[in-house]
Amino acid sequence: MLPASSPFNTETLEGDGYESCVRCGLCLPSCPTYLETLVETSGPRGRLALMRSAMEGRLDTNDAVLGHQLSECLGCRACETACPSGVPYGALLEASRRRVRSGKGRVGDWRAWLAQRILVPQLLGHYRHLRLAARSIVVLRRIGLLAVLQRSGILGWLGLGDVSVTEYSQHIAPRFLAPQNQRWGPQGDQRATVFFHIGCLTHVAFADLEQATIRLLRRVGCEVVTSGAQTCCGALATQVGATTALDFAKRNIAAFELSGASFYVTNAGSCGTSLKQYGTLLAADPAWAERAQRFSAVVQDVTEFLDTVGLPPGMAALDEVVVYQDACQLAHAQRIATAPRRLLAQIPGIELREMPESGVCCGAQGLYPLTQPEMAMQLQRRKIMNALRAGPTVIATASPSCTLHLFTGLRQAGSPVRVRHVVELLDEAYVRAESVSSGSSVSEMRSDPAIAASIDG
Repeated sequence: MLPASSPFNTETLEGDGYESCVRCGLCLPSCPTYLETLVETSGPRGRLALMRSAMEGRLDTNDAVLGHQLSECLGCRACETACPSGVPYGALLEASRRRVRSGKGRVGDWRAWLAQRILVPQLLGHYRHLRLAARSIVVLRRIGLLAVLQRSGILGWLGLGDVSVTEYSQHIAPRFLAPQNQRWGPQGDQRATVFFHIGCLTHVAFADLEQATIRLLRRVGCEVVTSGAQTCCGALATQVGATTALDFAKRNIAAFELSGASFYVTNAGSCGTSLKQYGTLLAADPAWAERAQRFSAVVQDVTEFLDTVGLPPGMAALDEVVVYQDACQLAHAQRIATAPRRLLAQIPGIELREMPESGVCCGAQGLYPLTQPEMAMQLQRRKIMNALRAGPTVIATASPSCTLHLFTGLRQAGSPVRVRHVVELLDEAYVRAESVSSGSSVSEMRSDPAIAASIDG
């Protein structure tokens, strides 16, 4: 396993990391920005050369090329998967971004600074603020003002000119699974107690996925716990350099410790990567280092967890042709690629196909569509084209941000292909089977009064 990426790695890691790069270039075909530009400095090898020059003082941290390349990099870590020398690229990237921030206060332009100082701490750190913002966007869309803002150029000035905010906003749920102290018992004999991480984007845009995840965990014999004390995983805070990442980590660790759960489960690949790195993030804090290590050791992606405990029988057939899109943080940072495919292969009726460049980022990494909208849209179009070549009816993934990005791209392309989380497809297969056996409708089978009690309307 390669070293975990962290915004607080030591300087000694940098020297060793740079030395381990032999400049073989095997990382280049895996780098999404290099594939789009074919420019050396837009690939890992070229970026490492710039980063090393800055570390050794041969390049000013205010250098425009350095700032641009650090901002343009998605941090998808596909290069780490391809690298035969084990270069800890993610750690080196974050250390370099930290150095540039100390020199001029931000990476890239003012939009990244805005995300660092306002968006992350004020929205992601306060779920009520996030839900208020989500509802406001829905209202603006319904009265037509969101489309007016997009046509006016104001959103372009904010860096959203190439991002269809109107399309994105259609995914915001009318009601949210709000974080609160809640327990749902297992179906059948209890096998484990799991703490379910309610993510930021997920809880406002994917309420159905949240409920499907809880249903599926209960179905495999788990008591499911949530807490009103939990907060953002810190992935976006780490990406933009906000110091709130440390506070988020401590809040989540404390909430988990009070829950009595044995596992901490998330349905978002990027959240899982961030949560699994708390041990590194807090390694220098004597009051939290050991607690963080214990916490990270029990964090699992939901596909990883379900693949380990096993699925019970009783799924109905789904007549779908499915291609699986690898979420970067799941496949490259956590090295989880086969588990989602094994789960999908167990659904009767599904024809599972592979798509070209499945492991190349779709452009949805973190706040990338905000900070680098042009490149994000280029990568979105590339991913959609490759997915459609496989002739699917459904693109499956294990990342809410990928789902949203691909959903928008498919709509813009006029494609009827749907995007579903792996958990949603599994849940649908079970719910359909129960609907047939009970004579109830699918919507009735999805209705759970216990879960509904946690829905914030």
